[in-house]
Amino acid sequence: MRTREQYIERLGKMDRNLYSNGEKIDRLDERQQGAINVMSLTFDAVWDPASKDLCTATSHLTGKTINRFNHIHQNKEDLHKKQDMTRLLCNKVGQCIQRCMGIDAANAINAVSFEAQKSPKAKTTYYDNWLKWLERFQTEDLVASCAQTDVKGERLKRPAEQTDPDMYVHVVEERSDGIIVRGSKVHISEASISDEILVVPNRALKKGEEAYALCFAVPSDYEGIKQVVHFHNFRKRDHYQRGIDIGYTDSYVIFDDCFVPWERVFLCGETIHGGIAALLFALFHRHSYSGCKPAMLDYVIGLASLAAEINGIEKTPHVREMLSELIMTGELGYAAGYTASDLGKPEVYMPGMGNVPYGPGSYIPHSIYANVGRCLTGEAVYHEQEILCNIAGGMPATFPYEKDLANPETKALLEKYLNRNPKIPIDEQIKFWLSFIDFGLSGSAGSTLYGAYHGGGSPIMEQIAITSQYDIESKKDIVRAIAGMEPRQGKK
Repeated sequence: MRTREQYIERLGKMDRNLYSNGEKIDRLDERQQGAINVMSLTFDAVWDPASKDLCTATSHLTGKTINRFNHIHQNKEDLHKKQDMTRLLCNKVGQCIQRCMGIDAANAINAVSFEAQKSPKAKTTYYDNWLKWLERFQTEDLVASCAQTDVKGERLKRPAEQTDPDMYVHVVEERSDGIIVRGSKVHISEASISDEILVVPNRALKKGEEAYALCFAVPSDYEGIKQVVHFHNFRKRDHYQRGIDIGYTDSYVIFDDCFVPWERVFLCGETIHGGIAALLFALFHRHSYSGCKPAMLDYVIGLASLAAEINGIEKTPHVREMLSELIMTGELGYAAGYTASDLGKPEVYMPGMGNVPYGPGSYIPHSIYANVGRCLTGEAVYHEQEILCNIAGGMPATFPYEKDLANPETKALLEKYLNRNPKIPIDEQIKFWLSFIDFGLSGSAGSTLYGAYHGGGSPIMEQIAITSQYDIESKKDIVRAIAGMEPRQGKK
């Protein structure tokens, strides 16, 4: 397992294929530092005695101790631990811990490549290729991002119906030594600070869309790839330092006739498995949200309760009611994820067939509960901001700039008129409000809200998964029996 220093050293040696605001930049660019600080915590955690047991696992390939972010879930306990690890680490930064995309994509591809290799028309040994890549991923303790979301172009058209076929990443040429890939994956979190990019399909696919049924891995700085990076950082501080400087990045990952050798291809043309790959990554990622979103709510609850304390209203009935609402949302999301872990099996939902065995025996969270947890917490993010606004009042929107707070001509006056609770030192109150503003009123806050709402699939996608997979007919049977109605046709 690596240290944060080894991780950062490797980033510094990677080729420059990052672009931002008209510049070609290095991976250790100052604007990347906040995201690197967050990702580095995933390396620190495996060496910290307080978190080592939770954040490490035993590789089913080598028997060695590895970072849990590189692990394939072998049982329910692994699913539980991934959820708890995610919540623990997110609590250190008050936002996404950034490394879940890799573990979620890896677990999806692990199952899909196993099944796809059984096909008599398989174009390479998908699962064998995968296991070789996975062993290196685990042994070298690499960071992987997941590139799933396609540009989609004309959004009411399927991939094969697009005027421009490059609106979905696809194979443009098959060669004896590999494939040529073209297209763009967008909103790809932390691709700019990852070692590898795992690519999976974006949607269910059908006959005629074989070129889009594609899973593969490439280094993040690979030839034929350009990344256009968007940074989400807080305003730099000079006087009131944060406990940790955090940030995150997203990339448009552009595959410009990128050559991928067959040994890095894990699916190529099997449309049924392409659709399952899209579904499984989304499922694993929604399960991860049952760790990170409760952690975000832990932070929101802390902000709301401290704001109430500083404002002297912490004991009022309306504040208690709002706090209870935040607590219920967070813990219901966690409980749904915990149940998804506990009901996890080596199975996947197939329309018309129900849950069927899938993959080499690795565990997959229960779909209904993973989707329920993600939907509940995702839909709540803007209401959470409403609660924070309600409790805080208007002051955060017009709070003085940091240099005014430090200017000798205005410092004492501002401290006098900003003081709302004489029991709390004014410096502590100022630090709190600056962090409150970071979370709710900064440019980064707006992007974070969009990510919290849409990441892992917008709520409508969870609702579709829930209603299409839930056994609604059996609930009608309950009513029929109680009402004395005839059983539905075909049911004994």
